[in-house]
Amino acid sequence: MTKSVLIFGAAGQLGVELVREFTARRAQVHPFTRRQIDLTDGAQVQRAIEQTQPDLVLNAAAYNMVDLAEQDPAGAYAVNALAVRSMAVACRQFDAKFVHFSTDYVFDGQRRVPYTENDPTHPLGAYAVSKLAGELYAQAYLDALVIRTAVVFGPGGRATPRGNFVETMLKKAEEQKTTGKPLLVVNDQTASPTYAPWLAARTADLVDLGQTGVFHGGGEQAVTFYDYAQLIFRAAKLEVNLQPADERQFRTPARRPKYSVLRNERMRALGLAPMPNLENLITEYLQGQ
Repeated sequence: MTKSVLIFGAAGQLGVELVREFTARRAQVHPFTRRQIDLTDGAQVQRAIEQTQPDLVLNAAAYNMVDLAEQDPAGAYAVNALAVRSMAVACRQFDAKFVHFSTDYVFDGQRRVPYTENDPTHPLGAYAVSKLAGELYAQAYLDALVIRTAVVFGPGGRATPRGNFVETMLKKAEEQKTTGKPLLVVNDQTASPTYAPWLAARTADLVDLGQTGVFHGGGEQAVTFYDYAQLIFRAAKLEVNLQPADERQFRTPARRPKYSVLRNERMRALGLAPMPNLENLITEYLQGQ
């Protein structure tokens, strides 16, 4: 059993669930938020790990502004890669295990079947490159556990500035009451949304089992973002003028994978419980509001 856990990014929607899950499993949790520590300052990262002397360090912090990263690649790399290097070096120095969370964006989305942990990576932009670099740094200095996930949503998203896709859709539905304009959502990008409480629980399971290397921790249910929006509005019992669109109608600075569904091959092999039905989890999420 892990006795002491340090969590970077503890105020994010995954971070708050990691705090809850490891606390429930009777670990002493040391949560650190962006306001408490500058992750781009390697000395601060090392000091946090040195002072708390944790058995385990979890990194749920990320620069995840995908489009902004195209204008600020150095900023994305500083948080998503170099900060991970600082964590990994400090974990090796103070004999702590390390878990780092990555993304489906390390794949280019050119295939039409789910990606497993053994599939080759090919990032498409600055954000994706920085996240892949973080994976490599995490594994370069010690035997780390890297968990790739996708389109995370959870109760903590209601309290974070950028929210999540569910919150964005609910906000857009409210705006439509005033504007009357159709809500356009892309129907040619497919992913596997992931519920943060489930991911936190599976992370703790993997730690308890002593697992290392790359794991996929996605929802596995393949949906386009248009399909996802439909599920949200149905669960919320909202009548919304929703129309499908394609990525050409939403030109963005960053390229995105058109199909980035994750298959949790290694979790399946261990017999860990898959994520429950997406629509049921959306309903659960909404009932918590």
